[in-house]
Formats: sequence, C-alpha cells, structure tokens
Amino acid sequence: MSPGYSIRARLLLGAALVLVAFLVGAGLAVQRAHADSVRAVHFGRLQGTVYLLLAGAEVDAAGALTMPAGLAEPRLMLPASGLYASIASPGAGEQWRSPSSLGQQPPFRRAQPVGEWRYDDLDGDGKGWLGVTYSVNWAGRNGAVPLVLSVLEDRATFDAEIRIFARTLWAWLGSAGVLLLMAQLLLLRWALSPLRRVAGEIRRIEAGEQEGIEGSYPTEITGLTGNLNTLLRQERVRQVRYKEALSFLAHSLKTPLAVLRNALAEPAQLPAAVEQQVARMDDIVQHQLGRAAAGGATRFARPLELLPVIDRIRDALAKVYAEKRLALTVDGPPQLRWRIDEGDTFEMMGNVMDNAAKWARSRVAVRAGLEQGRLVLQVDDDGPGFSDTEAVLGLHVRGDERVPGHGVGLAVVNDLVASHGGELQLTRSDLGGGRVRIVLPAP
Repeated sequence: MSPGYSIRARLLLGAALVLVAFLVGAGLAVQRAHADSVRAVHFGRLQGTVYLLLAGAEVDAAGALTMPAGLAEPRLMLPASGLYASIASPGAGEQWRSPSSLGQQPPFRRAQPVGEWRYDDLDGDGKGWLGVTYSVNWAGRNGAVPLVLSVLEDRATFDAEIRIFARTLWAWLGSAGVLLLMAQLLLLRWALSPLRRVAGEIRRIEAGEQEGIEGSYPTEITGLTGNLNTLLRQERVRQVRYKEALSFLAHSLKTPLAVLRNALAEPAQLPAAVEQQVARMDDIVQHQLGRAAAGGATRFARPLELLPVIDRIRDALAKVYAEKRLALTVDGPPQLRWRIDEGDTFEMMGNVMDNAAKWARSRVAVRAGLEQGRLVLQVDDDGPGFSDTEAVLGLHVRGDERVPGHGVGLAVVNDLVASHGGELQLTRSDLGGGRVRIVLPAP
C-alpha cells in the first residue's frame, strides 16, 4: 500500500476486507447448513413415502405384487407431479410404478441389500433427483419375496428452495455489510478525530497562531503531544540562547576593541594592550560560545555512561597538571547512566575538574551518583576554596578578567546546569578546599 494513504483509509480498507471475508465465510457456512437441512427434510419425506408404500403393498398366493388403486400420497397419483415411486420384485421379474411416472423415465434402483436404506442425489432422464431406496423380504405363503422400494423426487423443488434462501441470505448479509461499513466509517471518523485536531494545531503552530499543543487528548497520543511541546520549547530556548549569545558577544567585544583602538595612539603600550585584550576577548568568546552551545535537558538524548567520560577528563588533566602530581580519584557506580548530551557532560565536568586541578594542592576527588532520582556530580579539592561564591556564580561577561578556572569556566557551567533545570552549589569541601556540586533533575 502506498505510504500516501491515510490512516483512516488503511483502517477502513482493512476492516472492509475482514468484514467481507467474514460475511462470505459465514454466508457459505449458513448456506451449506441450510442446504443440508433441506436435503435431510426431503429425504425424510421420501422415507415416509416408502413407509406408505410398504403399508399398501400386498403379495397374493402366487407371489404376485398387488397395490391399491389409490395411495395416501396424492402426488403419486398425478402424472409428472415430480414424485415417483417403484416397487421391484427381482425374483419375479416384475415392477410396479406409480401412476405419476407415466411418460417419465426416473432412474429407479432395482437392487439394494435387504434391510438397508440408501439416500441418493443423482442425475437421470435429463434431470436431477433425490432418491430413497429400501429393500425387504416380504413373507408370502410360498416363502419370502424380496421387494425393492424406490422413491424419487425431482430436485427442481429442492433447488428452488436453496436459490430462494441463498438470494435472501446474501441480500441480508450484503445489507448488513454495508451498514457495518458505514458504522465503521463513522466510528473511525470519531476515533481519529484527535489526530485531526493535532494536525490542525500543528498547522496553526507553523502559521505562528499558537506556540504549542494546547488541546486535551486521549492517553494513547498524550506522549506524542507532550514530546512535540518539549521539542518546541527546546527549539525556542535554543533560538533565544543563540540570539542572546550573539548580542552579548557583540556588546562584550566593544570594550576590548575600544581599548585596542586607543592603544594605537601609544605604540609603546600596544604589545601589552594587545596581549591583555586578546586574552580577554578569548575568554569572552569561550564564555558566550559555551552558553550558546548548551544543549539543555532533553528526554530524547540517549542514556550516557558517565564514568567513562569522567575518566577521560581525569586522564587528560593528569597529563596537563603532571608537575603537580595530583591524586585524581573518581568514585561512582560503574553502570551509572543518564540522559544527557555528551558534549554538555564534557563541558560541565571538564570546567569544574579543571578548576579543581588548577587550585588543588595535592588531591581532587570526584563522585557521581543518584540521590532521590536526581543526578549528583561532586568535585572536591584541597585548595584555598571559594572566597565569594555568589560573585563567582553571578559573574557577567564584562568581568571575565579573573583566573579562568573560577571565572569563565564556572559561568559556562552555571549556564549549562541552569539549561538542564539543575542547581550548581559552591561550598567548602571535606578536603579543606572548594566543593562544586551539580544536581540535575530527571529529564
């Protein structure tokens, strides 16, 4: 089936195929059962006619078969009535035939085992027949006389009953099928109306008439609408972050550029001014790009194994600060996983651990784990600690002249943590230095 088909068309076509298959199967089964039932009724009537013949038959002293002038079944007395009877005496070589068989050549049976019934659906004389045959040994004065009684009925009556029933049956089944398909169409229209409403809301979002999915929907598509709203919010936050970062970057670079412009008038001070302002601009660019690149919390990120990422950062810092011979330890569950972007993890933990390694005297301890369903990342060092935690966390890009480890880096981390809806805590560690504690809620 072409992917362009609607869900309603697919469901309606599938329901129609199943319904037609069911109605055809049910109709054929009912028709077959009715035909068997009607055939059994006809055979029962024919068997009753055999009993009537047995009741009227007589064998005289000479062993000759005699039948009464009138029979209880009037159709046997009417020529070409469609009901015909025969009594054959194989031993005497004679046969009695009902007056109704005048001018007809029904295919009567002349042989049958004694005491057995035979039910036939046969052809002969250009017609179809239903027949019942029975054989008895008739007790006469000179011994038993075998008689074979055969009753045939033109199958035209039987076929007419079957045709009338089949026509009525299929007419009703066809009408029922049409009604059921119409009911199915209405049911599908009602059941799929939430999807049509979602599509309408998405078109209004595209047209800028609304900001998200606002309607109330069944539980089966609540996850879809919730995820769409999450994606829309994340996209808006990302766009706002990019605009703000570009705006802040342009504004923050004005001062260093002005200083460089003024330094052109004093060539002796130009090298020092260039070095200082280039370093400052580098910090500003890193800070604003870090804010813009913050991925933010997302429920669609793949679960990330955190300890391997932290171990890679630890190994890199061990090489950078090899002369300090720091003891860098990482503690946490080996299978700790969290839905977070790998780049955000490197950015947060890289800045925090680099800060700790820069200011530590001999030891940095990293711990990762879960507390009450939240991710906790904690970095302790034995350095001097934080003198003013509020100033560090509230640092604006215009003040990026501090030591990089406690300036631009922590500002980027603070923005990243905030984008994940988390909390960045700066306190005194048990090692005597600073403690940076990152707490992230479940996405």
